[in-house]
Amino acid sequence: MLILGLETSCDETAAAVVAGDGTVLADVVLSQIEEHRPYGGVVPEVAARAHLEHLDRLIAEALARAGQPLSAMDAIAATGGPGLIGGVMVGVTTAKALSMVVGKPFIAVNHLEGHALSARLSPGIDFPYLLLLISGGHCQLLAVEGVGRYRRLGATVDDAAGEAFDKIAKLVGLGYPGGPAVERWAAQGNAARFILPRPMKGRPGCDFSFSGLKNAVRLLVRELGVLSDQDRADVAAGFQAAVAEVLADRSAHAMALFAAAHPEARRLVVAGGVAANLALRDALGRAAEKAGFTLTAPPLRLCTDNAAMIAWAAIERFREGGSDGLDFAPRPRWPLDGGAVPLHGAGVKA
Repeated sequence: MLILGLETSCDETAAAVVAGDGTVLADVVLSQIEEHRPYGGVVPEVAARAHLEHLDRLIAEALARAGQPLSAMDAIAATGGPGLIGGVMVGVTTAKALSMVVGKPFIAVNHLEGHALSARLSPGIDFPYLLLLISGGHCQLLAVEGVGRYRRLGATVDDAAGEAFDKIAKLVGLGYPGGPAVERWAAQGNAARFILPRPMKGRPGCDFSFSGLKNAVRLLVRELGVLSDQDRADVAAGFQAAVAEVLADRSAHAMALFAAAHPEARRLVVAGGVAANLALRDALGRAAEKAGFTLTAPPLRLCTDNAAMIAWAAIERFREGGSDGLDFAPRPRWPLDGGAVPLHGAGVKA
């Protein structure tokens, strides 16, 4: 089986060819960081134009790297949402056109499902497992019980963790993109210098909250006035440490719930762009070990947005007979657990 996957939900334009055994034959990603850097964040119109300009070329490059013609694909897949609607429309429309040209099925993939299943590109990751999905637009804990079978245990009640990283980076003047910038500066800082709140830590349940932490940093920065480089590093370190504690605490609650329902399954998977942060991985690893779980994370290149995970999620669905009609409508919001009441950050791609 060979599937061409396209990803255009935010500020990466990507195309990949993945085989049914999980071999990634080609994975091409074009970042738009430089286009958005002057604005300090992603501008939807700029992102959509960049997808339009580059997607066809990246598809041709991916097929060439894979050494396969378009006609050899068994299906064409694209992120169908959630995401910036202009970008999602570019990918979906292109995938539909290609599927019509070669007469192969079209598969619309939930971007969150791409992240949720990305760990299974590595061998030995069986269902069920507990998933912590953390990125700029979503922060949630889910029991992954099979393809299309996701049960939400907790989600953010306000801001996503990745969004908080981006806002803090901008507030403190650390540069863009915010997540990697905070991690770099935090490595040089003293996390104990500033005591910041740990929202929701110790409370029952598995939900998250980061707006209060962001506001505490805002007030701290205002109190400090003109920031030195050491101030910036210490604020970044203190903020990152607070987020790490919160993620570990809420994940510990979720691991207890998950273990009660699935006593034979002891795996915590962390995925999404924020999962690339090694300090957060370290905190989650300690929490998992304490709970008797194994922490698994996709390779760093598969944590951030990419098309290989979209192609793989399509393969998982296609094996079970799943495909979509050409009347599929792109979705700016698309909760992974469709039966749940939508929460901020659950099914939203910022």
